[in-house]
Amino acid sequence: MQRRSFLKLSAASLSGVCASAFTAASVPESRVMTVRGPIKPGKLGRTLMHEHVVVDFIGADKIAPGRYDTEEVFRAAFPHLEKLKSLGCDTLVECTPNYIGRDPAILRRLSVATGLNILTSTGLYGAADDKYVPRFAYDESADQLAERWVREFEDGIPPSGIRPGFMKIGVDAGPLSEIDSKLVRAAARAHRRTGLVIAAHTGDGKAALAELDVLKEKGVDPSAFIWVHAQNETDPNIHERAAELGAWLEFDGIAPESVEKHVALVMRIKRAGHLGRVLISHDAGWYHVGEPGGGKYRDYNTLFMQFLPALRMAGGSEDDVKTLLVRNPRAVLTPRP
Repeated sequence: MQRRSFLKLSAASLSGVCASAFTAASVPESRVMTVRGPIKPGKLGRTLMHEHVVVDFIGADKIAPGRYDTEEVFRAAFPHLEKLKSLGCDTLVECTPNYIGRDPAILRRLSVATGLNILTSTGLYGAADDKYVPRFAYDESADQLAERWVREFEDGIPPSGIRPGFMKIGVDAGPLSEIDSKLVRAAARAHRRTGLVIAAHTGDGKAALAELDVLKEKGVDPSAFIWVHAQNETDPNIHERAAELGAWLEFDGIAPESVEKHVALVMRIKRAGHLGRVLISHDAGWYHVGEPGGGKYRDYNTLFMQFLPALRMAGGSEDDVKTLLVRNPRAVLTPRP
């Protein structure tokens, strides 16, 4: 991530699943956790893997309930999500972590109102020089942090009771700091108990490979790791190394000015034989807490309206599009028993 109530809903009752690894080749008939409850993986459809609805950059030590008008957030986000649905999107993975504005209740209202499947996360974000890491994360062990995340998966995120469909952590550029390393270890422990994939905002390729080393030490398959913002790494050899290990490369940040760059990234990875390890999205939105009217809300339209036509012009096939938007997200988001 770069720097209510039209409807009244009760908390959904969800059922849990456990898993140990994710592969694009074979996805079992399990359930994916959305903010409205569990769905079959085949219901995910076309999926954007990294977007935001509401974000609060004030910092972990100052964030608190009531800092924004939930009705205003709903009104700001609804038309953009409604438009996205009309373009053919079925599922949106909302990547705002805890202590930066995560709001599962608003996401559930928007999901019901638009018909989009929406996923929310558990975890903690250690990037941005640790501005969004709460004090307790420094004092607690990796096991204790993992226990917090497992409780959210098993019991729901208070007070909504909504359960997360993935983990979101963040680390700065490598080498990993002490707190960043702890967050990765905690994610590994929580993954082994819940099967949730680990989406990690990652400062650079050096940090991505360091995260994969930590996960390997903890017995976690690389296919349970999403390298978020992989497009920011300029060394294609590191992309290929991570893909060869089995990690997911997330080329998010698709915007009108970056379409050509993202098409080139995807086509290069395709030629290297690793298209089955690629995820794409905008990293767009969002309602900015603290700015008048929520500030400028970037829409989620570019991928469908500009990127996909450009990809086809560059030689991408309809099967490639299905791999990027349907097969790969379904594989990465589905826990394996």
